[in-house]
Amino acid sequence: MTERRTTVMVVDDHPIWRDAVARDLADDGFDVVATADGVASARRRAAVVLPDVVLMDMRLVDGSGAQATAEVLAVSPSSKVLVLSASDEREDVLEAVKAGATGYLVKSASKQELDDAVRATAQGRAVFTPGLAGLVLGEYRRIARDSAGPAGPPGPSLTERETEILRFVAKGLTAKQIAERLSLSHRTVENHVQATFRKLQVGNRVELARYAIEHGLDE
Repeated sequence: MTERRTTVMVVDDHPIWRDAVARDLADDGFDVVATADGVASARRRAAVVLPDVVLMDMRLVDGSGAQATAEVLAVSPSSKVLVLSASDEREDVLEAVKAGATGYLVKSASKQELDDAVRATAQGRAVFTPGLAGLVLGEYRRIARDSAGPAGPPGPSLTERETEILRFVAKGLTAKQIAERLSLSHRTVENHVQATFRKLQVGNRVELARYAIEHGLDE
């Protein structure tokens, strides 16, 4: 029995770039089920093909990638959106994440980095070009500290080790870095992170970090 391939939709307003990315992904084993050049076409096609991953540009023919992200997730809520944009402007990154994007890469990423990011996104992991994760977490810290009311304690269902790892996630460390800090295997750290996902009912590391920040675990 053959393993099911990850389905991908590529949304970009530049046909040459869009077709090249789609071809590269198909050559690397992904099932590219649709392409689109704008908000309306992305929504329409996502509703039909329900892709696992949507590779999203931030500049489209009829709107922004943030708009398209929200529209796509409205009709295909199980899809994960990975932005691939020439822009690394703070406003673009935050708009994309707030609209529901799981990750954000700039177009200077290598072919291998893109492949790895699409696979990670399909698994529900947040992927960011270096430096952008810190920007997103910093914004969550600002929102949490500006909001009314004291921070509550972490959920009582978390173990001591899970809480410890959650603190590192909130600081933007990768699983590999956390494993080195705690003298654990990479797999053990990933298992703890996945267990925390389930307990806190969050979908990715950005949401997990946001929870930690809101509960004062990022200090």
